[in-house]
Amino acid sequence: MDPVASAVRLEVQEAVHILSSSEDGGHIVSTLQSLRRYLGETETQAPPGEQEEFSRTHFSTVLRCLVGKLSPDWLDLLPDGQLEELWASFFLEGPADQAFLVLMESIEGAASPSFRLMKMARLLARFLSAGRMAAVMEEQCGQQAGPASCLLQETLLTRVVGLPDRLGNRLQRETLAAFFPQNYFPLLGEEVLRVLQAVVDSLRGGLDCSVSFLSQVLGKACVHGRQKEVLGVLVPRLTVLTQGNCLWQRVCWRLVECVPDRAMEAVLKGLVEAAPGPEVLSRLLGNLVTKSKKAQFVMTRKLLFLQYSCSTPMLQSLLGYLAMDSQRRPLLMQALKELLETWGSSSAIRHAPLEQQCYVSKAALICLAHLGEAELRACRDELLASLMDGVKNRLDSSLPAVRRLGMTVAEVASARLHPEGPPLKFQYEEDELTREILALAAPWPAPHGPSEAGPPVAPVDGESPDQETVDGGSPQAGREGSDSELDSDDELVPYDMSGDGEQRNSKTPAYVRDCLEALTASEDWERWEAALQALEGLVLKSPAATREVSLELAKVLLHLEEKTAVAGFEGLRQRALVAVTVTDPARVAEYLAMQFYALNYSLRQRMDILDVLALAAQELSRPGRLRRATQQGSPGPGSQPSVAAVPAWQAVVEERVRRKARRFCKGSAGRAAATGPNEFNAVAGYFFFPLLQRFDRPVVTFDLLGDDQLVLGRLAHTLGALMYLAVNTVVAVPMGKALLEFVWALRFHGDAYVRRGLLSAISSVLLSVPAERLLADLPDELLEARSWLAGVAEQDADEDCRLLAVKALLLLEKLRDRLLPLSSP
Repeated sequence: MDPVASAVRLEVQEAVHILSSSEDGGHIVSTLQSLRRYLGETETQAPPGEQEEFSRTHFSTVLRCLVGKLSPDWLDLLPDGQLEELWASFFLEGPADQAFLVLMESIEGAASPSFRLMKMARLLARFLSAGRMAAVMEEQCGQQAGPASCLLQETLLTRVVGLPDRLGNRLQRETLAAFFPQNYFPLLGEEVLRVLQAVVDSLRGGLDCSVSFLSQVLGKACVHGRQKEVLGVLVPRLTVLTQGNCLWQRVCWRLVECVPDRAMEAVLKGLVEAAPGPEVLSRLLGNLVTKSKKAQFVMTRKLLFLQYSCSTPMLQSLLGYLAMDSQRRPLLMQALKELLETWGSSSAIRHAPLEQQCYVSKAALICLAHLGEAELRACRDELLASLMDGVKNRLDSSLPAVRRLGMTVAEVASARLHPEGPPLKFQYEEDELTREILALAAPWPAPHGPSEAGPPVAPVDGESPDQETVDGGSPQAGREGSDSELDSDDELVPYDMSGDGEQRNSKTPAYVRDCLEALTASEDWERWEAALQALEGLVLKSPAATREVSLELAKVLLHLEEKTAVAGFEGLRQRALVAVTVTDPARVAEYLAMQFYALNYSLRQRMDILDVLALAAQELSRPGRLRRATQQGSPGPGSQPSVAAVPAWQAVVEERVRRKARRFCKGSAGRAAATGPNEFNAVAGYFFFPLLQRFDRPVVTFDLLGDDQLVLGRLAHTLGALMYLAVNTVVAVPMGKALLEFVWALRFHGDAYVRRGLLSAISSVLLSVPAERLLADLPDELLEARSWLAGVAEQDADEDCRLLAVKALLLLEKLRDRLLPLSSP
């Protein structure tokens, strides 16, 4: 055996034995000071060979021994904290990577909470504040690659980046401020800068270094979502260091090149966001997109087509970076072709959200701004063809915003692609988006300078820059004024069209079946929109025709999705569905209640079903509904409203009589209260009982007693509303009994919203069922409800629940005299 290794091993074994067993403070101090010789921190240092052997083989063992002896009594063996300071020096002055791993190991293995845990956590905070994390990473930059080295680096990487999460899990509320992510990751960025400075100094001295570990740290931190904290520190400093310094630029290029592919997207997106401009981004990345397929995919595909979260300055930095080097400019041209192709795709116009379409539009215009005349001339025909196809598809859209976007982009892009031709002009109203798009073209050169109200194209002869906007008017007013100068029919008197309305009669369906057909099979979006708007009125006017297709209508409306930007789409759909339910309540209500528990419905659709049932029941229970429905109906689609038949002179006379008449006794100004049978009486069971049948049976995508407690709360409120609307009906007693059983089964539910619904349901039962029937048919249920309400009123954590319980108890107080005999033996 090597005598040096044997001597060091024997001395370390003896020292560990003394530290483990001795209670003599002086003996322990002398032992620790003898071990410090191997760290090179004393006057009598050990030979370099022994120091290397100790650091490589025995240092971790000594640290674990010191951690094992840590206790208040052991530290008090010497006064004034002498032993603690000597103990801590081994962690703060020895090999940083081993000290860091032992610190993390001891914290994760310590009992929580404990003296040892907090001491080790504070020592780790000192370790970080002393800059030792830079030493940890710097040691990895000089190591040779090998299996052991790779395993060590992977272990260090996990703990360096995951330190806030690991410490937060162990320390919980006792977590120190140094371990908060918002404090730790900026510190990590500073440490990475220190290591990069050491790498640059080593390269200047002729030594080989690797930044692979730093790249992995940077990538893992960005994948964890900490780009702003780390890159917010790195990028401003690197911006200054790389300016005019080729060595720093090469180090930065290598740093990003070595980022693992799985983290490349997070790093590049963070750099694009943090870089103040394309020049800085070019210095930091170099020609990375020509060397790395992953980087090229992220920069030219992912950030441009698959995402649309980059701001306009980020887009300008990204595309400006592609334009700043001759090796990268072909990628910019290819990106422009694909952007215009996507911009003009009819499928993308129909299915992509407007925000993404605006994003692609901005990216295409920025590309055009960076390309030169010669580059554009080489592929002008291809680009113009894509542009014109897109303009046609966008002008065919039914959405005004999409059409306006097509007009704006077409004006700006055509002026750039074909500057010598006649300018392309459209009439549209400017908004914030169009002004932002026009601002992207502002730096483009123009013979007479850009106009504030339009794209920077060469003005027509005789046209002044302010011709389009006069007295702060809109561009349309300027264009209309120039056209009127060419009109020679000034003597013609304009026809008054102020009272005209938009003609859409040809698209509006006249019958319920026409609406059903338009909503299911029509590709004419105007007809689809007109059918949705007219459906409620047609259903109320034609109840017999509605009953023939009521279930089909209910199914279509329940699954209907917004295909165009219809104002108030959700309200139109809901009112139409309510009208269908009111017209054919038994069948439609039973169908909707059964669909509430069916598969393949979203939570939004299930809550829509509950809203429709409650609104329809409310309409059916309203007195005088039959008379109003008869008055609203009309003999046919061509009939005129009854109000139009009253002559104008008669209305004037009646108004004058009303104002001149003097009354000595003024009665109620309103009409007599409407009266009539409660139509909900006959169909209440179809609304109520199917909703109660399967609430405790989960299906694949729907579990009321599990995660879908919001829908359960809405169900409880709806059942209570249906109970209240069934006041004094024949079916009120069985409904009340079933509802009280439902409440009793869920009375201990943990969600406050659900409990509020249950308490409201009890009040509905007490208000809807006559007192005599309550006492005769539901005595046991009332006693159970009373005991539960008393507990809720006193002990529930939710204030609204307590208030609702008190209100229900007040209702029960009216039955107190009759309930007491029932409760006595």
